[in-house]
Amino acid sequence: MAEARDTSLVLRLGTAQTLAWASSYYLPAMLAQPMARELGLATGWVYGAFSLALVVSALVGPRAGHWIDRHGGRPVLATSSLLFALALAVLALAPNAALLLLGWALLGLAMGSGLYEAAFAALVYLKGPQARSAITGITLIAGFASTVGWPLSAALEQTLGWRAAVGGWAALHLLLGLPLNLSLPRGHAAGVADVAAQAAAPPRPLEPTAAPEPAAEGGRLMLALLAFVFAATWFISTAIAVHLPVLLMASGAPLAAAVAAGALVGPAQVGGRVLEFLGLRRQHPLRTARWAAAAHPLGALALLLLGPAAAPAFALLHGAGNGILTIAKGTLPLALFGPAGYGRRQGWLMLPARLAQAAAPLAFGLALQAWGVHSLWLCIGLAGAALAALAWIRPPPGG
Repeated sequence: MAEARDTSLVLRLGTAQTLAWASSYYLPAMLAQPMARELGLATGWVYGAFSLALVVSALVGPRAGHWIDRHGGRPVLATSSLLFALALAVLALAPNAALLLLGWALLGLAMGSGLYEAAFAALVYLKGPQARSAITGITLIAGFASTVGWPLSAALEQTLGWRAAVGGWAALHLLLGLPLNLSLPRGHAAGVADVAAQAAAPPRPLEPTAAPEPAAEGGRLMLALLAFVFAATWFISTAIAVHLPVLLMASGAPLAAAVAAGALVGPAQVGGRVLEFLGLRRQHPLRTARWAAAAHPLGALALLLLGPAAAPAFALLHGAGNGILTIAKGTLPLALFGPAGYGRRQGWLMLPARLAQAAAPLAFGLALQAWGVHSLWLCIGLAGAALAALAWIRPPPGG
């Protein structure tokens, strides 16, 4: 019976997360150009507005996590569904650049309270230290957000226009996302009943609330190292997601081969998550995070040394590592610090990552323009530093 309830919870939350990601993070790829064209803007302006949304989401994250620690994920995620609907409605109706910018800023509020970090915190509130399998489950489902979101956005835009496409996503949040998030249980896991009381204290940046570390200084150091790891890996993930076809063509691959290799990233991400679910979850998440963080630089070195022939290997290694790291962002803080204060801590940990994510498209684009395929050395350097940080971190006794 408990297993059936867990499966139902994962299916509901995974479906709501698929909708949330498809209608926010994956929206600009299909709709930025028609938005800009109709309003007489440069396409880069729309991507800049999307970067603003990411910055807003970074700033909102700690407060959203704090509220989940106190009240559970149900009210916060349900509110995020309303925010998604409002933001997308504003975008759909925006007659000018100012209101379009407002719509993206509102979308940032929704993202900060309604994407993975909030969902992970909701699962930890419900399941405590046993949340790892559920976290893996929802990332498996939501890993298909681009597979669902990009074709649906493109089809609606081509038949009804971009405003109807955005309005359709808004309606889905009211008709599907809101009921799913409202269906989440209200209770919390045994053993974390003190979370609300601990979370009631004013939040302090990067504070390891109720963490089981032997010394406060060691806990703060681990948090700082984790924050860097997440920022470095999210920078790499976003940079590659935006620029992969151009990067592969810079290595000498023709357009068709670059697109074909790029198409392997999504299945590789899901494959990495399946691997985590079937076997790697028996390992400490620190160990799996180290293996996953090594995948991108290995693929990048292969591409630099072997040229376009290694493009499929690069895409597969990058995708698989990124898929596992997405899970590690939820499970690693749980394993190192425990469930108490998880949501607030997760918000602070991911704040630098969201800011790095916002900067990645422009920063890596400039590097790619200046250095071509050798811009991969920037990612290799960041991944190497992240690996060093993960090597420095030690699991708690018995971990």
